[in-house]
Amino acid sequence: MKTLRIGGATVNQTPIDWKNNVANILQAIESAKKEKVAILNLPELCLTGYGCEDLFLSDWLSEKAWAHLQTIVPACENITVSIGLPIRINGITYNGACVISNQKILGIALKQNLARDGVHYEPRWFDAWPANTVKEVEMHGETVRVGDLVFEANGIRFGFEICEDSWRKEKRPGYRLCERGVDLMLNPSASHFAMGKSTLREKEVVIDGSEKFKCAYVFCNLLGNEAGRMIYDGDIIIGQNGKIVALNNRLSFKNYNLVFADICFDDPTKTTAPPITDGKERNEEMVRAASLALFDYLKKSKAKGFVLSLSGGADSSLCAVLVAEMVRRGVRELGIENFAAAVGLKNVSDEKGAMGQLLTCAYQGTRNSSHQTLQAARELALSIGATFHQWTVDETVENNKKIIEQALNRSLTWESDDIALQNIQARTRSPLIWLLANVKQCILLTTSNRSEGDVGYATMDGDTSGSLAPIAGLDKPFIIQWLKWAEKELGYSGLSYVNNLAPTAELRPLERAQTDEKDLMPYNTLVAIEELAIQQRQPPTAVYLQLNKTAPHPQLKDHVKKFFKLWSANQWKRERLAPSFHLDDINVDPRSWCRFPILSGSFAEELAELDKL
Repeated sequence: MKTLRIGGATVNQTPIDWKNNVANILQAIESAKKEKVAILNLPELCLTGYGCEDLFLSDWLSEKAWAHLQTIVPACENITVSIGLPIRINGITYNGACVISNQKILGIALKQNLARDGVHYEPRWFDAWPANTVKEVEMHGETVRVGDLVFEANGIRFGFEICEDSWRKEKRPGYRLCERGVDLMLNPSASHFAMGKSTLREKEVVIDGSEKFKCAYVFCNLLGNEAGRMIYDGDIIIGQNGKIVALNNRLSFKNYNLVFADICFDDPTKTTAPPITDGKERNEEMVRAASLALFDYLKKSKAKGFVLSLSGGADSSLCAVLVAEMVRRGVRELGIENFAAAVGLKNVSDEKGAMGQLLTCAYQGTRNSSHQTLQAARELALSIGATFHQWTVDETVENNKKIIEQALNRSLTWESDDIALQNIQARTRSPLIWLLANVKQCILLTTSNRSEGDVGYATMDGDTSGSLAPIAGLDKPFIIQWLKWAEKELGYSGLSYVNNLAPTAELRPLERAQTDEKDLMPYNTLVAIEELAIQQRQPPTAVYLQLNKTAPHPQLKDHVKKFFKLWSANQWKRERLAPSFHLDDINVDPRSWCRFPILSGSFAEELAELDKL
């Protein structure tokens, strides 16, 4: 029986952080050698980092990657390893997987299908390699075979599907590799995290691929918040003939993870599958991904913690809990000493001490703020161990208001100046919270969510102030239900006050009973419109007709019109939002998922058609 130990190793990389990237790769290789792994798959572009963006268009990046690759080759003794890196040929960049076997480079497989939707812009940087094409190229004095290659090691024939290659259905390289008699397919990937995506990968890439092509299949994804926005879950999936035979626990705080399986190539029934322990529940997936992303952002930015304007509302409360989960999960996986060292903490011995240093919250009240939101903010901050401050900004708001009243020679009133009077409160808070963040040398978190981002329900240079927007990829209904889940399932009793409040900006006088849904529309309606209008790219009439069938409402037409008008009018706000994490299938960040013109016709003709229905 031909049985080989086949493995995948995920690594937490950073663009052009050569020391870190090479060290992680070498540690993963050494760990695999100790476990007697014969063939090891590492992620896509793991040597440079996937998120190098326009640096991929330079000559020097690929040259530097090739130079660093030479330092890894000697470590590949008695093992076969694939390492992802960019390859520059005649001024064109290709996405490659270099195979090193027993200290010799066998060749470089090149990616044949490029990701160009959602968060991916690969055709800007790479060219797709043509199928069935192999060339010999000169690489710094060395002749190397590149292209649509089949390799052989330990008596096993193997080939590559590189990330997007495996999602292209009829264009999968796997069909040709199967015809060429491969026993094993390796898939080095940089597949961004989204809730539920891992289950889809298992089925469509590994289970379907290994069954269709009658082979063993190793999918290996990058790990962590590599470059600021995208999160990679470190998914390692090993399958054979339509069955999963090994999985790792994703979203690890460690620098690398290794997973392997003893694959019997002659008789797949002899391949044993260990128990699967990785969880896929949506709420749990989100908090694991977001807490890891915060950990990496903090560690890689070398900041000293986070500062948060904690209003007592759902959004800022979620940000606070995510930092608490970052500490809780990081300490449990790494231990307090390793966690503290990773984020630059000193003189801490437990989670509580770490939390007190890493999160500073401030409640910035006005005469329009309620006792209930102050209580909610204070109780939550104290319950999670964050440092908490409170102050009021009324005096500064009034001074600002008086200056403008004198300039205009008239009074500002709620009847004539509603939006301006709301915004000045939010903007007055901004310099103070920025000052606190600067003094503490911390990252200022902004708390905007995706539903608000859709329609511009936020104050620029006010509540949008900050350098990181961790929840801007999440819709409001998900946030509200998640906080209730976290109170019950994660034990955050301090959320009980938050969970009993209706979402409100608290910028109008209290007697006006302001709530977000009164200002906008029911959040469930907003999310339903968003799915059809933004994710499915439907025009106003189609959105209305579909929702009127499934969820009719007397104000539905007005809500659809309001959404499209606000969406088009507020693109400039989305352009200025702080970088956000991609956590869901959809995102309205124009620098990652959804691009829209700043100036447009604002759907005038399309909304006129809707009026006629």
